[in-house]
Amino acid sequence: MDDMPRSDSFQARRSGFFTKSRAAVSLLFLMNGFTVGCWAPKIPEFAERLQLTKFELGLMILVFGLGSLVMMPMAGAQIAGRGSKIVVKAFTVLLLPMLLALTVTQNVWTAAIAIFLFGGFIGAMDVAMNANAVSVEKSMHRAIMSSCHAFWSLGGLIGSAIGGFLISRWGVLGHAEGSTALAVLFLAVAWPMILGDQPHPDEAKPKARLPMIPLPWLLGMMALFCMVPEGAVLDWSALYLGQEKAASVTLSGFGFAAFSLTMATMRFAGDFVRDRLGAVKTLRVCTAFAIVGMLLAALAPNAELAIVGFALCGIGISNMVPIAFSAAGNIPGLQPGIGISVVTTMGYSGMLVAPSAIGFAAEHVGFSPVLMALPVLLLIVLALSSLARYADGIGGGSH
Repeated sequence: MDDMPRSDSFQARRSGFFTKSRAAVSLLFLMNGFTVGCWAPKIPEFAERLQLTKFELGLMILVFGLGSLVMMPMAGAQIAGRGSKIVVKAFTVLLLPMLLALTVTQNVWTAAIAIFLFGGFIGAMDVAMNANAVSVEKSMHRAIMSSCHAFWSLGGLIGSAIGGFLISRWGVLGHAEGSTALAVLFLAVAWPMILGDQPHPDEAKPKARLPMIPLPWLLGMMALFCMVPEGAVLDWSALYLGQEKAASVTLSGFGFAAFSLTMATMRFAGDFVRDRLGAVKTLRVCTAFAIVGMLLAALAPNAELAIVGFALCGIGISNMVPIAFSAAGNIPGLQPGIGISVVTTMGYSGMLVAPSAIGFAAEHVGFSPVLMALPVLLLIVLALSSLARYADGIGGGSH
């Protein structure tokens, strides 16, 4: 007799595991990551077409980041007044033609405008889809944020993996057209299923600019300190392994590959872990993995052990930012769009500033001491980890 209610409730949970609204927001993350992934293999041709030096290309990439930082807070304010559904649809539609625009630009100024808008629409869509994911979490009473970010990683992997092949077969314009068509398909499937959430214009007006409470800024600091190590591995692991660990060109690439693989895998598992351990404990375990992994990578006597360190770091970093985003979307008395825009802006500014700062420091002291210093940032995240309890606002009080 006792088995029957348990079976029924289990079935009820199972039936709600992957709803239409969850499928829609997962597709939005996939499309955003796919678009970024498609851009990566276009960069060499983009630089050659415009005859950019490495320094000038670096400035162009900085303009991409500035576009994101400018439009992220704007998206947050719009979400507060209109809801994430309308905002994510609008910015996704605006993003669709940008790969084509970047392919046909023939001078530096139009290219700068195009890449500013590209970065801006990517960033604004990022805020809106994270806000929508928070709404879906609340409606489902279960964590989904980590798997959403896993779909972003998967999209980036698909976009970058097929990019070189399509460019060699179809040329840069054909690649842009094919990629855009696939992005349109992702959006068309997601469009009717995107969850509509209620705007709160009465709350939007006083809080649309900058929240005056410290909580979103502290969560933003957590996201920033999580994303600086991520940016370090992304941009410098290959150079570190090659220059300081005498790795071959092939082996050097395995540092980021190992990091990416463990990150994507753990992001798909992260919601399951979070539903059982709670956000605070999950964040603490992840941060410990990230600290151990980064120290191992920094102190490793050879490239192989350093790659193991990067893989452990990927396990740790994987779910730290999604938890910070979930917490930002559940701050009491603050609209999700505003909280998330603060956290995403601060977090992604770390990805923007860190590469050049790390490169400058490494030029003077080497990569190993810089990598050894990064766990200090993660210790601050550990000190603030109790703030992750706000992410559990979506799952009841069972944690």
